[in-house]
Amino acid sequence: MNDNMINQSVKQLQSRMETVLRGKPEAVKMSIVSLLARGNLLIEDIPGVGKTTLAYALARSLDCSFRRIQFTSDLLPTDIIGVNIFNQETHGFEFRPGPIFSNIVLADEINRTNPKTQSALLEAMNEKKITVENDTYVLPEPFMVIATQNPMESHGTFPLPESQLDRFLLHIHIGYPDPEFERTAVVERASFELLHTLTPVLSKAEVIAMQTDVEKVHTDAGVVDYLMRIVEETRRHKDVRLGCSTRGAQFFVRAVKANAYYEGRDFIVPDDVKTLAPLAIGHRLILRTRKTLSDAETIVRDITERLPVPL
Repeated sequence: MNDNMINQSVKQLQSRMETVLRGKPEAVKMSIVSLLARGNLLIEDIPGVGKTTLAYALARSLDCSFRRIQFTSDLLPTDIIGVNIFNQETHGFEFRPGPIFSNIVLADEINRTNPKTQSALLEAMNEKKITVENDTYVLPEPFMVIATQNPMESHGTFPLPESQLDRFLLHIHIGYPDPEFERTAVVERASFELLHTLTPVLSKAEVIAMQTDVEKVHTDAGVVDYLMRIVEETRRHKDVRLGCSTRGAQFFVRAVKANAYYEGRDFIVPDDVKTLAPLAIGHRLILRTRKTLSDAETIVRDITERLPVPL
């Protein structure tokens, strides 16, 4: 595909998703950016604002396999990755893959299950493969985990450990819609009911081709220096106990390149960095006092506002 076709395809994907998630173009955009960057997405917000709908809208707009995993306190790792079953006909064990073997996986209310089950996602999210009894199975391409969680409830939840948070490319909020969109939404059919009307606009091959093109986006040395100054400032900030890791910086670069590609460019600019910084590295910070992920994102925004932008 040429550049014009690529840009049209991305915009068509966003337009298709916005038919069911209205008034939230930024949330839709960031879900697409995560997909283009081969990353995983964490959506944190209160119930009823469209977290699950966003995941379904992305999945149904792609000609890809999709599975939803409802995380509960009794969910087991094998319920996610699969299990070896004894076959009486062959007198041997055969692997029965779990729902993780899908292109788009929705981990709904991920903080409602125990850490052991949460950790079953780690290898899949980071290495795109899983290991069961010394056998390794490669996950399909493209592969993306979209996880949701409610920040308001603490009873019966297990906060995601830092090692798990670090596997997410972006952490976003959706928030309440603007009044004009909300008024329309409450008198028309629910967004979730409209999901079945969505048809794919991109094939698996097209998604993989776009992800490959994102890797080729030019990284200007001056802009990368600016990005690294932000990363280094998170490590020196008085309110931060542990700043952004090297892996976090690598994910940050991937997100910035995907944002540039989304905007129709084959090179990154400082605005890409400023836009993505809070969403790409805020959730990776460990603060000196226990605060919310939003507080960490505010710290990153303050850093980006304070640092001079390269010309």
